Amino acid sequence: MNANSYAQRRHTVETYFDRTALEAWKQLTSDTPVSRIRATVRQGRDRMRNQLLAWLPENMTGLRLLDAGCGTGAFAYEAARRGAEVIGVDVSASLLEIASQRLPSDIPDGMIDFRSGDMLDPEFGDVDVTVAMDSLIHYDTNDIVAALGELARRTSMKIVFTVAPRTPMLTVMHMVGRAFPRSDRAPSIVPVADRTLRRRIAEEPLLSQWTLGRSALVNSGFYLSHALELVRR
Repeated sequence: MNANSYAQRRHTVETYFDRTALEAWKQLTSDTPVSRIRATVRQGRDRMRNQLLAWLPENMTGLRLLDAGCGTGAFAYEAARRGAEVIGVDVSASLLEIASQRLPSDIPDGMIDFRSGDMLDPEFGDVDVTVAMDSLIHYDTNDIVAALGELARRTSMKIVFTVAPRTPMLTVMHMVGRAFPRSDRAPSIVPVADRTLRRRIAEEPLLSQWTLGRSALVNSGFYLSHALELVRR
């Protein structure tokens, strides 16, 4: 991992969510009406969340789950409802404040621990499952693979994550997106080639005991994301 490039991108993401688009993201992740553009993103994120949840056990009692880049907490809530002990980590303290405020009443105290910081920080301890939904899409292939390697160090069973696929459609969407008001734009993402990503994962020493499993593409208007599953052998 290029520590400098990773840190710079992480800082950019933190600034975006804490300052530039906090209110827009707060609305996007709520039930309030949003613009047509944001509605397609909301629908896509809902579909992706359900896809990743489908790859996890219905009963996660006794399992510890790291929600790496938990945002406003939607995935963490669902994992906790399945019985998982959740560590929800996000670089944005502002998003975590929203997540804590929205904590559903049916989730017992102590099931979710929201923490601000770097999702790769080993201080969050060992877990059984790691989920990184749309939190790696801001990094290039090398940094994504290096991040997965670091997450694998402290994950015992499975990692499910998403990347931005390098497709002609996504390239066009990015070009069109620049014409919209800044408040409607997502933070800059880095599309990656699937074949290159798979090759780099296979070459990464920290992932030598891991196997790529299922994959799925979710395409909803201005939301396009590729989900993958890594399983420890």
